[in-house]
Amino acid sequence: MQFETVAIRGTKGGALPPRSMSLAHKRSTTQKGRTMSQSTIGKRRWVLFALAVTALALAASALAASDGQTGFGFNASEISGFPTGAVFLTGGGAFNPDTGFVHSGGGFRCTSDVGQGPLAGCLSGEGVRWDTVELRRSTTFKCTGAAAESLKTATTDENTVVLLADFYRAGDGNDESFTAQMIASADDIAPDVGGIQNVWIQGVGCASAIANFSS
Repeated sequence: MQFETVAIRGTKGGALPPRSMSLAHKRSTTQKGRTMSQSTIGKRRWVLFALAVTALALAASALAASDGQTGFGFNASEISGFPTGAVFLTGGGAFNPDTGFVHSGGGFRCTSDVGQGPLAGCLSGEGVRWDTVELRRSTTFKCTGAAAESLKTATTDENTVVLLADFYRAGDGNDESFTAQMIASADDIAPDVGGIQNVWIQGVGCASAIANFSS
């Protein structure tokens, strides 16, 4: 008696039989679903963390403002203007223009790869939080970095705060990933640029933000 060895091919070209194709499709769909689920969970966790950091900053803002400091809070969904990159930034705190006191921080996330300035190398999806290095009396800035754009000056007062801040990515732990200047204001800081621009990050650009200052 002879036995014949049969290769399980099912169809021409080595394709899997219908049942195997169905199982393979289910595995692929399940894997994709898990990947999307993990991505969604990651984004949700980041949003919750950013909200928690901002809530703490705003609580500190309210407490400090009651002691004679200026409290502030803001939320900017997309800061941009320079050739590459965009950043989500939120946060708040308190400061005193006369004494130099400042306590502030919040959440940040690069929503598009940044290729220039102090945040160069921050890729889309990276970023967790920011905190303050020091209060600055003033700084010069541009919203686009274009040679034709006029250089503007922002000064810290009861409606505007100029900060030097550290920005952190998840993989860098407690070591700052980037250090850059930033501005938050209740007023338009760039009247020569269309729309209201009241938040700025060095090397990234400006944006319209929901902002509140109180003293």
